[in-house]
Formats: sequence, C-alpha cells, structure tokens
Amino acid sequence: MDISFLGGPAPQRGVGMVAPFDFALDRELWRWVPDDVSLHMTRTPFVPVEVSLDLARMVSEHETLGEAVRTLNAIAPQTVAYACTSGSFVGGIAGERALCEAMTWAGAVPSVTTSGALLDALAELGVRRVALVTPYTVSVTRALEAYVAEAGVTVTGCAFMGLTRHIWRVPYRGVADMARRAVPVPGAAEALFISCTNLPTYDVIPQLEAELRIPVISANQVTMWAALRRLGTRAVGPYQALTDPAARIGPAVPGAAGPAVVGPAGPVDPAVAGPVGSAAAEMPGVADAADTEQQQEGWT
Repeated sequence: MDISFLGGPAPQRGVGMVAPFDFALDRELWRWVPDDVSLHMTRTPFVPVEVSLDLARMVSEHETLGEAVRTLNAIAPQTVAYACTSGSFVGGIAGERALCEAMTWAGAVPSVTTSGALLDALAELGVRRVALVTPYTVSVTRALEAYVAEAGVTVTGCAFMGLTRHIWRVPYRGVADMARRAVPVPGAAEALFISCTNLPTYDVIPQLEAELRIPVISANQVTMWAALRRLGTRAVGPYQALTDPAARIGPAVPGAAGPAVVGPAGPVDPAVAGPVGSAAAEMPGVADAADTEQQQEGWT
C-alpha cells in the first residue's frame, strides 16, 4: 500500500527537561504538553549522600546542570527547564537567577526553573498571599517559605508531610488533606502552591480549586506552564486556573485566619523548627518510610 501521501511525522518543538536523579513523574509532565511539543528528559547523576538541604544544593550545582543541558543540545530544544523545586529555591532568588543563567549559557536557549516559574505564576494570577503544601521536612519547608517571602509574597499558612523519600507514592488524598490544613477557611489565602516536582497533582488541582475557591498551582504545573509559554504556546490543563483563564474565579471572601503551619502530626508553632513525626500512617503508599528518615531534612 502506498503511504507516501502521509509525508512523515508532524513538526515538533522541543522542551529540554533536567530533573533530579530520583524524579519519577515523567508522565505527569507530559499531560500538560500540547501535541506539537515534545519533552526531552535528562537527569542529574545519582549522589549517594544523606538526604538534606546540602543534597539539594549538590543536584543544582552549575557544573552539574550545565552538563545535563549539554546532553540535550544535540536534539536542539527551544527552551530548557530545571524541574526541581528545592534545588531551585535553596539559593534564594539570586541563586535561582544564577541557575537560569548557567543553563542558558550551556544550551544557548531560554531557561526556566520550577521556583522561578512559581514566582511568575503568582504574578500572573496577581497573588500576594499564598498558602503552601510541601512533602518536605520542616527545614526544607522553611527554606521555601523564605524564598517566597523574599519575593514579597506573604505566606498565610503551611502544611508539610515530613517525607524524605518515595514522595511520588503519596496519593491524591494525602495531597488534598494537606491542602485543607494549609487553607482551613475561605479567604485564608489568595492561592495555594503545592511544592515538589515528585508530588503528583494534575488530577487533584481542579478538585481543590472548586473546593477552596482559590487558584491552586503545583510545582510540575508551573514548570510546564512557564516552559511552554517561552515557546509561545499554552499548557494543556483544563479546569486549572493557571492554564485555563476560563477557570479563574473571583477573589475569596476575606477571612480572619492568621498564618498557620501544620506538620504531619498537627499544628506546629511557626517559631519552632524542630524535627517532625511520621506522616506514613495518614498516607497509604509511603508507609515504608521509617520514622527516623522522616526526621531528616528532605528534598526533591
């Protein structure tokens, strides 16, 4: 049969993606991608180091990221994204900008990081008061709070899970429970950010937006939204306020709730940065994470 009339595959534009070595949600990233765009994934080398903020710094070293970007140059992506939240906020705003410069220099294309995309998304939505959900331990969560505050955005509440590994196994129910703790009453925040590119969020975002009546953005969502915007195209995310303007709602009724920090075992004094307990009992699929590991500093 003559199939010459098909002419070959449709032209594709490429987005290069650099992720940490333990990233497990490639398919989730693809769900935000339109048909005429391809993702080209690469990962940083495995590092057998204790999980900590120091490890977050190691996987975001300029030399490490530059080498990862250079592995993508042969397929000529039109933009490059670093899909790691903690690795891109651990150095503050100046550190995040330096990461973008290092990746751009290595690939000669525009670059974006997850944490830089977060600030862009908050600006796009006009958000100055945000609640946070993280799978991290308290120390890594504090670093995210400091990064957001440095950008002039007020953190109104925060819930964290205290995990140090296997974050991709957290079910949607666990994410939703943390979101409700971070935004306990309507008007407590103007938006909710769910951190960590290894935490699944695609399907839970519309549900939480309908329930909380505020935009809900996540690490993978903002990464893909920002990367695709640099190509002049839109992310595919129906019923998500960031990617679908028709899904945006008016501001929630202001509430009287003050800042709240909720750990895996309940409320935590924002002034206390001590160890946290295990969240495994509340989250099926992560029960194999030992209590001692929950008390370490985590990253993803």
